[in-house]
Amino acid sequence: MAAVIDPVLDFSVVSGRTDDALALEMVDFIRSKNLALEWILETHAHADHLSAAQVFKAQLGGKVAIGDGIRRVQSRFGEIFNLKAPFVADGRQFDRLFQDGDTFTIGSIDCKVVHTPGHTSDSVTYRVADSAFVGDSLFMPDFGTARCDFPGGDAGMLYDSIQKIFALGAQTTLYMCHDYPSQERPLRYEVSVEEQQKSNIHVKSGITRQQFVEMRGRRDATLSLPALLLPAIQVNIRAGHLPEAEDNDISYIRIPLNTF
Repeated sequence: MAAVIDPVLDFSVVSGRTDDALALEMVDFIRSKNLALEWILETHAHADHLSAAQVFKAQLGGKVAIGDGIRRVQSRFGEIFNLKAPFVADGRQFDRLFQDGDTFTIGSIDCKVVHTPGHTSDSVTYRVADSAFVGDSLFMPDFGTARCDFPGGDAGMLYDSIQKIFALGAQTTLYMCHDYPSQERPLRYEVSVEEQQKSNIHVKSGITRQQFVEMRGRRDATLSLPALLLPAIQVNIRAGHLPEAEDNDISYIRIPLNTF
């Protein structure tokens, strides 16, 4: 049995074309290992890439899952993009909506869902044995933490969520969605809770909730929007489905003017 977490569908903002070549490489790898894909797990509705969940489901099966906070994200962005039926903001596009504390298995491996909102209101962490997949809530210690200025984001909630992640135990291995390495070190994708507590520049032990909220507010005010925010959200709140084709058999991404 296998699970895929936060799969990526490549997309060109210049041509408007999607590209599933990298996703299909992963599909081939799963097949080469004779694995059955049980879960396609989203940590949140990402703003920096389109989800390839439906590519994996079409090729290998499996259930597409996300935290039940996705309904709030769908409702908020459904209003911004003026989405109409058949789009409905109730999470039905996903096969499973996880509540905080839900458990599931990947084969014989026990897994637990921990709601960790703040970066987005639907963010979750997946505890898998002695590891945890934290989405965008944390970055490597020398880069800090995720922004909280998207609709539904909240720095105080992120601080509280990170404390929940730290409570998983000092030796728990955390898997990152992103890394932004300096020239002094190589790319990394895993780190222990203990290292985060000792060294994270934004939220190491001793930093108070108020200090964190003030820091995030100052930092977020300097950040530009991710280049793929507008197309990514419209696909990701649909569980990786592209928008419904119109009467000319073409799907469209909407660009709200003077809104963000």
